[in-house]
Amino acid sequence: MLDFRSIETFLWVVKLGSFRGAAQRLNTTQPAISQRIAQLERELGVKLLNRDHRMASPTPSGRQMLVYAEKLIGLRTEMMAEVGDRSAMRGVLRLGVAETIVHTWLPRLIKRVNGLYPNLSLEIEVDITPNLHARLLAQEIELAFALGPPSASSVRNRVLCDYPISFVASPALGLGDQPLTVEQIARFPIITFPRKTQPYERVRALFNRPDLPPIRLHASASLATVIHMAIEGLGVAVIPAAIVENEFANGRLQELKTNLLIPPLTFSASWLASPEMVAIERVAELAARTAQNIETLVDGALPAGDANDAEYQEVKA
Repeated sequence: MLDFRSIETFLWVVKLGSFRGAAQRLNTTQPAISQRIAQLERELGVKLLNRDHRMASPTPSGRQMLVYAEKLIGLRTEMMAEVGDRSAMRGVLRLGVAETIVHTWLPRLIKRVNGLYPNLSLEIEVDITPNLHARLLAQEIELAFALGPPSASSVRNRVLCDYPISFVASPALGLGDQPLTVEQIARFPIITFPRKTQPYERVRALFNRPDLPPIRLHASASLATVIHMAIEGLGVAVIPAAIVENEFANGRLQELKTNLLIPPLTFSASWLASPEMVAIERVAELAARTAQNIETLVDGALPAGDANDAEYQEVKA
């Protein structure tokens, strides 16, 4: 009799292309994976996989089986999510996050996930957007909160939030409250996001002009380091104002006035279709609502529709 464990094992072997990858994903051993596949092939009476050294690919019968396996596992996950209680949503979701989100609404999202889905664990890794997109496509993570969606057509996306970019500095630099020109700001080192990121290239293009002094651009993969350097008066930081609200409030940093414009950072949730897609989509939707709540809370009010949200009230309590 076919069982879901063997079907799920077959699905992951095909998706990851190896018995080893499936074993790691399902937290078991390669011999156990081999036994499940062998059992499934015996029960169906057909060969499902071609085994070529370390790689595994579906046979013609395996490709047919893949269609049904995706439907069966997807329906099982959807059934557990819709019919069962929230504790039925279980397992581990590997989440990759850009650091801007870590400094804003990620802690609140984790609290909401813990409250709504107590048996769903999050494995969180922080990295720059290009690396997060590469890891998503390599199936090393299931969900990415990163700057803009990846270009691959196989990826599903959900816009999360926009963050305007500001020029911030320590009051010790004496830049005052008057509007500053690009020439005045260019006299100082510029501190911002790491190389190979969209914000870095935009900042570099803004100051890399023949009529300005040679650009002194300090890039760091750690926003905590960028903030600390700005507080110490080592330069002007070009970062989202949302991540330094506390520093504005306690006077350690000030937002500079300037007519320089850098497009806001638009963050998206991105994921690949998978058997656990219902859980992924639930967390992505919760992330979007959490991000929008934070944006509105900065202005001092809850968004319409969320103040009375039963899930919000439950977690808030």
